[in-house]
Amino acid sequence: MRTRGALFAIVVACLLLGWWLAHPPSTLPRPDPAAVAACPLPPRVAADAPPLQTDVPRGLALPAIGDAALVPLAGFSVDARVLSREDYRFGHEADYSPTDLALGWGRMADDSVLARLSISQGGRWFRYRWQGEPPIPAGEIARSSANMHMVPADDRVAAALARVEAGQRVRIDGWLIRIDAADGRWHWRSSLTREDTANGACELVYACAVTVLRPGPDAAP
Repeated sequence: MRTRGALFAIVVACLLLGWWLAHPPSTLPRPDPAAVAACPLPPRVAADAPPLQTDVPRGLALPAIGDAALVPLAGFSVDARVLSREDYRFGHEADYSPTDLALGWGRMADDSVLARLSISQGGRWFRYRWQGEPPIPAGEIARSSANMHMVPADDRVAAALARVEAGQRVRIDGWLIRIDAADGRWHWRSSLTREDTANGACELVYACAVTVLRPGPDAAP
């Protein structure tokens, strides 16, 4: 009888252990489903292709930042060279986008072209200059580069963004957005074309993922 009782106790203990492993206590950390679903990735751009802009799936909603609503306007995936970066701490826009990246793709990622251009950023603008004839047609420069305001989706993306350096090749996946202040008096809207220039031509990117595809020229071997 004692042997049977001992065997029964062992069986019960094993069953309880199996149930516990399948249903760990609520005090153990678990992924937050809401956080995981907050920034779904759009279709990914092909390597070395121009930026890919896609439709917004029906029902997609992005989490607010403070009391400001984020409205997705298009899916966005870009594989590009970082021409320059500029960080911002002051101004209303800095509450949402602490960093601008000037990005180039196509021939605007080539060393031979960039060597003949002077590139700078400031005041949420991206500027380029050349001496004599441009290295490639001016229209191609405009269509193959852009200043993009980065809105990191979470701390992980913000940390990845903080490590991005000029000269790197990166892929950024996320959404072009409009930011609407709660009082309705302030809006910030992304461009939806790579063909525009001047005021309003920058992309406002809610970044779900920042991936370094190639290190910069100064990276340690």
